[in-house]
Amino acid sequence: MSLEKVLSIAGKPGLYKLKTQTRAGFLAESLLDGKTINVSGRHNVSLLSEIAVYTLTEEVPLREVFQKISEKASGKEALSHKASKEELEEFFFSVMPDYDEDRVYASDIKKMVQWYNLLVKNNLTDFSAPKEETKEEETKAAKPAKAMASKAATPKTANPKASSTKKGGSTKNAASRKT
Repeated sequence: MSLEKVLSIAGKPGLYKLKTQTRAGFLAESLLDGKTINVSGRHNVSLLSEIAVYTLTEEVPLREVFQKISEKASGKEALSHKASKEELEEFFFSVMPDYDEDRVYASDIKKMVQWYNLLVKNNLTDFSAPKEETKEEETKAAKPAKAMASKAATPKTANPKASSTKKGGSTKNAASRKT
């Protein structure tokens, strides 16, 4: 499983695996304890595949940072996220020497190390780039969207429906008739 289905939910510890979509949100399974929770639209949810780390030149996707940590740790768990601030910053500097120290805080480094260790513990170590859709898949996916767009763009008729009241009839409501 790649990082496309791994989530971080604000206010909830650890990471979650996307299981299925529901009417009001989706179900996610915790990587910490395996419990399934219902996540509504009110929660602030981030896909790990959409997170990037600031460097001095560009933003590096989190999957690339995890790949570099994996290479440094030989595919095993890295140092504990409970290590001192100095140890965490030194470790992260050895992995990403050009990270922007003004915009990447010690708490961010701590969270990334914790996430990496949690992913390794759950054997989710596919940090490769997401697969590109082929031209054929893109056209198949685009056709229904185009059909829906053409239906929505169809103008309504110029003649409105006939009114239910008779011509010249009264439009008074029930309260005004009693007087």
